[in-house]
Amino acid sequence: MRCWTDLGPSDWSEPAPWVTGLLHGGDLTADWIEPYEPDVPPLGHRPAYRLRASWRPRAEITHASLFATAHGIYEFFVNGARVGDHELTPGFTSYRAHLQVQHFDVTGLLHPGHNELGILLSDGWFRGRHGFERHGDGFGDRLAALAELHVRYADGTSERFGTGDGWTSAPSEIDAADLMDGQRVDLRRVPADEIYHPAAVARGGLYDDRSRLTTGVAPPVRRIETLAAVAVTEPRPGTYVVDFGQNINGWVTAADLGAAGTHVTLTHGESLAADGSVDTDHLRAFEFATGKSLPAGQVDHVVSSGRPGETFEPRHTTHGFRYVQFDGLETKPGPDSITAAVVHTDLEQVGSFGCDNDRLEKLHAAAVWSFRGNACDVPTDCPQRERSGFTGDWQVYVETAAFTHDVAGFSDKWLRDLAADQWPDGTVPNIVPNPAGNQPSGNHFADIANGSAGWGDAAVIVPWQLWRLYGDVEVLERQYDSMTRWVERAAGTARDRRHPDRALARPTPDDHEEYLWDTGFHWGEWLEPGEIPAPDPARDNSVVATAYLARSAGLLAQIACVLGRDRDAHRYAAIAAGAVHAWQREFITPDGALTHPTQANYVRALEFGLVPAEGRRRFADELAQLLTDNDYHLGTGFLATGMLLPALARNGHLDTAYRVLLSTGNPSWMEMIDRGATTIWERWDGVDENGRATASLNHYAKGAVISFLHQFVAGLRPAETTGPDTVGYRRFVVEPRPGGDITAAHAEHCSPYGNIAVRWTITDDLFTLSLTVPAGSECELRLGDRVELLPAGTYTRTCPATRVSRRSSRASPTR
Repeated sequence: MRCWTDLGPSDWSEPAPWVTGLLHGGDLTADWIEPYEPDVPPLGHRPAYRLRASWRPRAEITHASLFATAHGIYEFFVNGARVGDHELTPGFTSYRAHLQVQHFDVTGLLHPGHNELGILLSDGWFRGRHGFERHGDGFGDRLAALAELHVRYADGTSERFGTGDGWTSAPSEIDAADLMDGQRVDLRRVPADEIYHPAAVARGGLYDDRSRLTTGVAPPVRRIETLAAVAVTEPRPGTYVVDFGQNINGWVTAADLGAAGTHVTLTHGESLAADGSVDTDHLRAFEFATGKSLPAGQVDHVVSSGRPGETFEPRHTTHGFRYVQFDGLETKPGPDSITAAVVHTDLEQVGSFGCDNDRLEKLHAAAVWSFRGNACDVPTDCPQRERSGFTGDWQVYVETAAFTHDVAGFSDKWLRDLAADQWPDGTVPNIVPNPAGNQPSGNHFADIANGSAGWGDAAVIVPWQLWRLYGDVEVLERQYDSMTRWVERAAGTARDRRHPDRALARPTPDDHEEYLWDTGFHWGEWLEPGEIPAPDPARDNSVVATAYLARSAGLLAQIACVLGRDRDAHRYAAIAAGAVHAWQREFITPDGALTHPTQANYVRALEFGLVPAEGRRRFADELAQLLTDNDYHLGTGFLATGMLLPALARNGHLDTAYRVLLSTGNPSWMEMIDRGATTIWERWDGVDENGRATASLNHYAKGAVISFLHQFVAGLRPAETTGPDTVGYRRFVVEPRPGGDITAAHAEHCSPYGNIAVRWTITDDLFTLSLTVPAGSECELRLGDRVELLPAGTYTRTCPATRVSRRSSRASPTR
């Protein structure tokens, strides 16, 4: 390749080889193999298996590629060396529809003569425990691996060698491995000492469906960083607790395990009990049918071999933890002998935020850490109790995540599984990937809970956000059928069914009820402060469901316009208008009052455009008054929290937004920080005043508040119009809205066009802003009544501080 410079052409570069990835599943001709397992052990007692084979090249190798995947989690080894740095491969997908195949260059690992190939294979998501109720065998009850070497020789010939006849298997030193329970390892066992049996060639069913094999569209999971211990305590004799100072997703690497035969137990948790030991009681789930409490899991076991330099690293499980309790060690571990690996999808960081308020910076950091802990191949709800890809969580947080990380491929991969697991009637499961696939599971509660408003709407809202933030029209095209099936399902339910209580009170339905979605199970606002969680299929949640019908139908109408589907655009615009009218008729009284005056319902009314224009000021004032009367404490739950402050700021109550943001006491974000949160809690009262934990301490949904920090405090946000000339930061808005005690803030965002940088300060009532606009994009700069459209370049602007803090934003209520 030759490159041109201002001085003319450069010298020719050295040749660079390249290899195509997997183009079609049929490109792999190797056979699937299963480990020798005449009887499948019970859940929690299933070992990881080693599969191995020998291979000898027939000539000098110039290049060798490995393609590999599995039903389970695999690691591949060539001559004893681990291949690649990916973790938890092949990742979590809807395995019946999509199975990722990894590609590695292994040229440098192969020898001219004899080569030993090996696979370490465990249950993973495929057949291990999964979700709140810890069910196993979600996608099958047999482990299997598929791998193939593609070798090119110096003489111009090529060869393939893959799994099939001749491979053998044996249980490994990993006695048990489960993503929920933990991992048990006996380091005294040496693989060479095991008795190997022939691995079984597997055919039929999923094994024969090569069409589901695909290369990954998302970055892989990796060990992103290593944390050192910040403290080691001994709450009782022989029990040691290691504090890493940060709640993470990952595992511990431990050395100095003691003499041969020493059995060490590692219990992982997010909080400490009163006596200083690790507390996991708040992470215990239960069976919905019986109420029976389930173990918290997250416990590893290791038996030392006593060999010098040995370490324990459980790569076939992960945990959500800040603290690890060691029981069984003979002596107190030194902090240098124990580290924590932070493990998640290797997402590129693209944005940052800072200001002169230390607690707000800690809040921002906690939200980012919480997202990182829940970005483990799929967007999970929590990294400990459930580890499930809840649709509502990502619907709530995807826009916020995109301010700090590139989540385009990560979301794209997940959306493909959402479409694959969507039921024929359009129902979107609460959890994606879903072990039951695109049909009911047979679990009564899980089945009726699917299709909840605000959760299923991820089918529309997530692709829409990818269009806004990345300009990805292809994802709109691919997901269009999924989007329409969801909206048609919701609209059809609204049209064809009535809530029994409404039918009793009003036997003859009003015309607007055609668009009133008042039946089916819905989580509703979920976890509003002071509300006891009580999932109730009989509850009328139409105030939430109808709002989301209006929201998704309205977005789908815009998406249809983008795709040139004018007839569909008219249809979904009509459904959206009908749902808005139904919401107004049902939930706004003739004199303009809200019938269900909660903070969340006011927020949705303002942000989803549900309130008539003449009523916006009243609704905004009443929302602000609710917060004032509540001493500026939030009353929102799962769905509306991230939209609360923008709703206030966009509607003339910026001061109230800042007072809520900076308030202390429960419930508030600052109370989380003051009580030591390093990630965002599931419940506002996640840790009480006595330090006792409740529920998960790592749920990122309420961390969506940091989008306010980027968009309003720093003032950097995407354009409000969503056409081909504006999306993906082709045009963006800079409009800082200072408030509270903040006198300086800055944000950066690496957009598809380059790095955007905003920095402002207030000194002696003078507001000074510096701004960088990258080539290929333009900025709409708004300072007071002054609006400028700026091309690429670097700018400085000043004005009186009062002009930027007291005006009303021009942002659209339905971004």
